[in-house]
Amino acid sequence: MVNSYLTNGLTSVERFPISFKTQFSGHHFHHVVLGVYCNGRYGTLGMSRRADLMDRSLSFRTLSELVFDFEDSYRRYQHTMKKIKIGLYVPHNPHVFQPIEWNYLVINACKQGREDMRKELEKHGRDMRMKILKSSSAQSPIKERTRGKSLSPRRRPGSSPQRRQHVHRRDKSPAALDRKPAELSTLNDGYQIRI
Repeated sequence: MVNSYLTNGLTSVERFPISFKTQFSGHHFHHVVLGVYCNGRYGTLGMSRRADLMDRSLSFRTLSELVFDFEDSYRRYQHTMKKIKIGLYVPHNPHVFQPIEWNYLVINACKQGREDMRKELEKHGRDMRMKILKSSSAQSPIKERTRGKSLSPRRRPGSSPQRRQHVHRRDKSPAALDRKPAELSTLNDGYQIRI
């Protein structure tokens, strides 16, 4: 999402994804906006052809007020709200290798009443404000990307089956016959270095 990239420098603003699934004339539509929370107020940043289906100013006191405002806007266009998915906060550091948690809370709007939805949204909003909720990848230490280094685990030499098969082959080229075996020097710690 472009909005999350453009707001990386705004560290006082917490950002999280909100997605809506609606139905109109038998067809399903999906829409994603970036929810924002700052100074006790909620709002959104988004893109849409309809002005009332994208941005919301930071004027909503609760997460449920914000979501219900979107639901009312969709209703004006004869869309029926089917599902609402709310993710967790997006990290501000663009170099953190941490996947975005897109659907931490999934609400089936057509099966739940408005009051039940309000309770779930308020609990989720409260937990996010207290930063109790952490993404599943936050359980392990965060790995940062550095240019030129892979994040995949390193293999030990000779660990792959193909490599083990080639270990016992000898190089029979003339250059290999002239080569002398490598000498080993031992350090104080017991490590050996080939010279």
